[in-house]
Amino acid sequence: MRAAGKGEWDGIAPGKIGIKKSRERLDLRLPCVEDRLRSKMKLRVETALQISVVALALCGGVWAQSAQEPDAKAHTGKSDAMSRVTIEVSGGDKESPVENASVYLKYVEEHKLKKDKKVELNVKTNREGTAHVPDAPTGRVLIQVVAEGWKTYGRWYDITDAKQTIKVHLEKPTRWY
Repeated sequence: MRAAGKGEWDGIAPGKIGIKKSRERLDLRLPCVEDRLRSKMKLRVETALQISVVALALCGGVWAQSAQEPDAKAHTGKSDAMSRVTIEVSGGDKESPVENASVYLKYVEEHKLKKDKKVELNVKTNREGTAHVPDAPTGRVLIQVVAEGWKTYGRWYDITDAKQTIKVHLEKPTRWY
């Protein structure tokens, strides 16, 4: 190793050979890497806080709006009421009742925040050819009737009343040769 000359290696601590002292003085006013990291972190925390405040305000607005909707429905007369639908199924020229026919009610439950849900209700007709659907929704409903030995029937209906009767007439299928 070479010996340190005057001004080149001043103030070397024992065991710390090879450390060169800079001729520039340390300026405490200049920002260092840690100060820049702290300022970036502070900026990120402030931005995250602002975003969370805005998100909380939006959620509060949605909650307040949904809390007011039942009152609005009461004033307009609209409601999510369920109705009782009776479906009378007859068939042929004599309009005889069709028993044990499958009656399907298909409708869509609309949700504001979630995905709309498709719902299907299935009931069977009794000996008199009637099927009762106790919890049918009011609104547009697809009614399909499937019975052995009869053509399949399907049609859209608007259910408006609390108790409604729908008459369905089935026809014999065409004869295949």
